[in-house]
This record gives sequence, C-alpha cells and structure tokens, in this order.
Amino acid sequence: MRNLPRIKPTAGQLAFMDWEFGVFFHFGIRSFFLGHKDWDNRPMPAEAFNPDRLDCGQWIRAAKEAGASYAILVCKHHDGFANWPSKYTDYSVANTPWKGGKGDVVREFVDACRTYGLKVGLYYSPAQWGGSISFREDREYDDYFINQIGELLTGYGRIDYLWFDGCGSENHQYDRERIVKAIRGMQPDILIFNMWDPNTRWVGNEDGYAPMPNPYLVADVDFSELTTEKEKLGTAKFLPAECDFKMRSTWFDCELNEDTLKTPDELMGIYEMSVGRGANFLLNIGPNRHGLLPEPDARVLAEFGRRLKARYGAPVTAFGPMEQVSEREWRIQIPGFTPERGGGEAEPALVNRVVIMEDLSEGEAVREYAVYANLPHYCGQKLCLCRGATIGHKAICVFPTMRTARITVEVTKSDGPALLRDVKAYYEA
Repeated sequence: MRNLPRIKPTAGQLAFMDWEFGVFFHFGIRSFFLGHKDWDNRPMPAEAFNPDRLDCGQWIRAAKEAGASYAILVCKHHDGFANWPSKYTDYSVANTPWKGGKGDVVREFVDACRTYGLKVGLYYSPAQWGGSISFREDREYDDYFINQIGELLTGYGRIDYLWFDGCGSENHQYDRERIVKAIRGMQPDILIFNMWDPNTRWVGNEDGYAPMPNPYLVADVDFSELTTEKEKLGTAKFLPAECDFKMRSTWFDCELNEDTLKTPDELMGIYEMSVGRGANFLLNIGPNRHGLLPEPDARVLAEFGRRLKARYGAPVTAFGPMEQVSEREWRIQIPGFTPERGGGEAEPALVNRVVIMEDLSEGEAVREYAVYANLPHYCGQKLCLCRGATIGHKAICVFPTMRTARITVEVTKSDGPALLRDVKAYYEA
C-alpha cells in the first residue's frame, strides 16, 4: 500500500462521473469561415453569421438517443465571437443578420438540453484575439471576462458545467481568485473544468484516450495543448479526468473533411479506453453553417449509440448481484453454483466483458486488481481473465468469449481498505 491521503470527491464530482458520456458542439462564427485556424488573425466579420435552419433540438435529441447525459456548447471561442447577445462586445449574434440580431444560440441550446433532460455545459475561452477587444494583461480584461461569464451564469438558469479552455492563456496572469469567487457566487453548485479551481481535469490529449493507470488524486494538471508545462494545484486534489476528442480532424469545418470521420467501431474503442478507464467520454461534432448536425456525423453518432446499447445496455441476466466474500474479493455468480459439487445446478453463461465500479464515496483506493472466472467444467479452478491498475468510476475488462458461472474480482494493491460499487458481466456476439 502507498501512504497517500484519502480525499473524498464532492457530490458534484460523483455525479459528473456518472454522466460518463457527453457531446461537445463547436459552433460559431468559425462555422461560416471554413479553413480558418486558431490564432490565424484572419478577419471573420459578424455579418457572415446566419444559420438559417438552426435547430439545437436536433443536436440534443441526437445526443440523447446515442446515450449522452450532458452536452457542452462553445459560447465564445478564441476568436471572441459571442453566441449570445452580450452587452460587452459588438462581436456577437446581436450584430448579425440572423433573426434580425434578436437571436440567442445559448438560449436555444440551454432550452433544448432541458427539453431532452441533458446536463447543461457551457464552454468559454478566457483568451481571445478577435472582435473589438484586444488581449490585455490588466484588470480591464478581467472585468470583461467576468462580465461576460456573468451574463452566461445569471441569464440562463442553472448551469451544470463551465468548460474553460486554457489554450492561449499560457502567458496571461488572470486575477483567478476574483474570477473564481465571482463564478462560485453566481452558481455555487457549478462544476469547473480544469483551470484555477477545478472540479474536473483535462486528460492531457485530444484523442479521447485515458492512460492506465488513471488515478484521480493529482497535484498538477495539463491545461493547454500549446505547452507541456503543468499548472500546479498547490496540494493534491481529487479530480476526475475528461477525454475530449473530435468526430473529424477539426473542431469546426464540418464541410471540408468528411473523409476523416471516425467510424462507430473507433468510437467504441475510444469509449472503452476512456469510460472504461475511469474517465468521461466527450465527443465533439461541429454543426454546419445552417445550424444542423451534418448528416454523416449524425449517422455515425446514431450507429455508435446503437452499438453502445447493444454491448453495455444490459448485463448477462443469469448472474446474481455482486457479493463481497472477503476483505479483498468480490464476485458475481449464477445462482446454484457450487464448485465443490461440479458446478451444482448452475448452467454456465457466455461472457466476454466484465465492468467493475469502485465505490468512490470515501475516495479512491484500488491500485491493482485481477479478474478471474471459474472454468465451465473443471469449475473448481479459476482462470485469470485480465489484470489492471486503477478502477475508479468504471473499469471495462475485455477478453475472449468463454463460459463461466462465477466471476471474481480481487483487489491486489490498494491505499487502505477498498470497496467496490458493482460488478457486472456482459456478452456481445
């Protein structure tokens, strides 16, 4: 055992890990200027913004049907364009032909999330290069930042998640204490992604994969793809990781690169190496200039949702509930299974996946574990199916199909006493 502190997650962090699957929507002025890149300083006049068929309901309905629990909208990207009628900039939807300057993408997005029961996440880039505001290292920029965040956090009801992008903030000194105090004052229960007073953290890449091991207790975080320097937290904190990644090779530009679309099979692999390694899975789709999900992207998302449900929607029903059999062992078995009597009355079932959940209410403990199955005929013998490191919220163990009537999870290393929340067996032909 390592001599590490046990830090309890907050109720909000426990809930966040149960969200598991989110969909990110990069939409804004960049949707009308294909081929533009971050920080390229090429002008993108607000007059071009006119999503004539905007339907945030279509976005969120598709996310919900695929199995997502939360959604995040880019409200202001690095270009500075505000997807709501901000009073603190001229570079917003209020100065576009869309709905005669009376439209509000954030309002339509939030309303759609509430209609379909998804948690509401808003993205805001603290840094920017475009619009009428230049990037300044002074209190005036912090005022602008807090004022805009204030519009988002006081004008749309409860917001569940605030997603800060660290890109572009590498050399700017924000008055973080003042900013965090303002945010927490406006939305006391909000979760903040990755920066300053984080509740969750970036996994450190934009490919969607979590490392193994993937511990929740960290003392520093990656905060930008533009630097390898980590932000020091000052003390160890419990921070669940989130794996953000793109459906295509770019965050916007959905009309240029259909050939880079991920396949449903690739998305399943990313899911099993994000959620299956204790992190959240955050898939980005860039709606097109009409304000709709591109049909190819929507099709892949729907197929992924069908496969996800087929693979993990229901466990093998023959197995009973999890039971703890010793300080370090938990098992599930088919009722009537007795290895000393040749299996007893139990008929072994096909399995090829085991999903394990650690009880994190008192903090993370498991550092190494092993999964075993009793053989179908020599049922007094156990076969090791897989070994792993951290379990966290969820660990997915994939192995060749076999028949068994008992599966055992053994915690072999831990920081103090470990406790499991659940063990379930799955089979996909």
